[in-house]
Amino acid sequence: MNEIYNPNPKILKTAGKRGARAPSDLWDLGEERTGRFGLYDDPSVADSIDQNEVFDLVRFITDPEHKHMTLEELMVVSAPQCSVSNETNRVQIEFTPTVPHCGMSTVIGLTLRVRLLRALPDRFKVDIRVKPGSHQSENELNKQLNDKERVAAALENSALLTVLEECLEPAQNRVGRCTNQ
Repeated sequence: MNEIYNPNPKILKTAGKRGARAPSDLWDLGEERTGRFGLYDDPSVADSIDQNEVFDLVRFITDPEHKHMTLEELMVVSAPQCSVSNETNRVQIEFTPTVPHCGMSTVIGLTLRVRLLRALPDRFKVDIRVKPGSHQSENELNKQLNDKERVAAALENSALLTVLEECLEPAQNRVGRCTNQ
């Protein structure tokens, strides 16, 4: 993981947008996904989730290559790239790699999937896709990121899981530990 695929990425200034919230202000991801989010703990009522809530869950994920920048800052994800259907219980995220040959696209896609699977109620099916035309291996990536067996096998790899956890860790906890700055 020492190869840098995009040494000079474009960076989006995000200050002041939509009242950005730190991940700790979002759902308590340390709890089980069965409810426990305050007063509205009635299992017979399915809470609606919208595009902005999904975006808030993934916007602070850090890039595996540029560990001091978020996926939002690198324009890998944005609110319009997140879609939710509460009627069909589906969430889709379309992400844009920073370069067409990005070797970290699989890691980014897995990180998005893990974040959503940990945070969303079990009723949601998560679909992660690369933006059409943005990666040279688009079809293979989409197939890999949405194949349950492949994802399960990847998550059994302890080295890969460590990388995913680092990307999910709030940036304020990593100050001084970034190696690619």
